[in-house]
Amino acid sequence: VGEIRRGDTGFTAEVRGLAKAFDEERGRLYMRSCSADLGDGRCGVALAAVAANVVTSDGRLGLTAPALVGLADGHFTGGRLVFTAGANVGFATEVKRHGAAGGLVALQLWQAPPAPIAAGDAFTVSPGCDKSFATCQAKFGNSINFRGFPHIPGNDFIIGGVRPGDGTLDGGSLFR
Repeated sequence: VGEIRRGDTGFTAEVRGLAKAFDEERGRLYMRSCSADLGDGRCGVALAAVAANVVTSDGRLGLTAPALVGLADGHFTGGRLVFTAGANVGFATEVKRHGAAGGLVALQLWQAPPAPIAAGDAFTVSPGCDKSFATCQAKFGNSINFRGFPHIPGNDFIIGGVRPGDGTLDGGSLFR
């Protein structure tokens, strides 16, 4: 028996078989992107959230904050924003886009908060990571803890085939 849900007039019990064990992830997956989450124990990056206040907002998904000026465009893309004051205290969401707009920094959110975003609302935002080796190395200086396999050939390489006269595909290393 797995998950049990109770309703108004009855309950539903999930029956699991021996094949359920095949649904569990075991070991590491071989993929180009990093399998760690930014800031967790496997990643090792010490995240420092930046505090700021909303200056203008469209009320739902967009806001501007001058306190974030000076950081490169995209620094907070994929990061986590948490409201610390205002009608949305405690609400957390992922940042969809971060960039400069008219001398201010604009953030676009993936999920709208329960109440409209208002000028003066306070929040903290942490940097984002696209889980690529290049970002891990350049943005965070953390290539030693990268939990992916960036040099593994992708599907485009594998199904591309060999061209006559191409001496690079002789069975040797692609990186020497």
